[in-house]
Amino acid sequence: MIRVVLTVLVAVALLTASMPAIETARTATTAERIGAETDRLERAIGGVVAGSTPVSDPAMAAQTTALVRAPTGFAAADLDRVALVESADRPGEVALAYRIDGGPEREFRIGTGPTRTAVDLVDAPIELRPDGASRVRVRYVDDGEPTVRISRVG
Repeated sequence: MIRVVLTVLVAVALLTASMPAIETARTATTAERIGAETDRLERAIGGVVAGSTPVSDPAMAAQTTALVRAPTGFAAADLDRVALVESADRPGEVALAYRIDGGPEREFRIGTGPTRTAVDLVDAPIELRPDGASRVRVRYVDDGEPTVRISRVG
């Protein structure tokens, strides 16, 4: 009986000692996965901009939809917020911002490809699902200058 109690106590102590390392790994994994989603969205924007000409009628504009997946599961940290926002560091640029467990908000900047293009977030900031996938529409329009217009679908 004493062996069982000691085994359980040792197991609990080991689990307690390893929890900070597990949380650090979950935070790093979440940041890596959000960075990958940023890259996917950047490629979608770059694809629309590189192969198209902006037009003034949004219905006729080149467009694509992209799926942005917030990391979930045991290996990912719990997210309070995921959103497309205007970059805090670089006004006029867009970023994918996220916040883990009430901590500070972090962001990954999203480029528009080799051509510098204005970005318009429709109903900014665009809040995305922190526990799954969100679909966004990317349109390449002419608002007096070439502009990438991003909106949430659904």
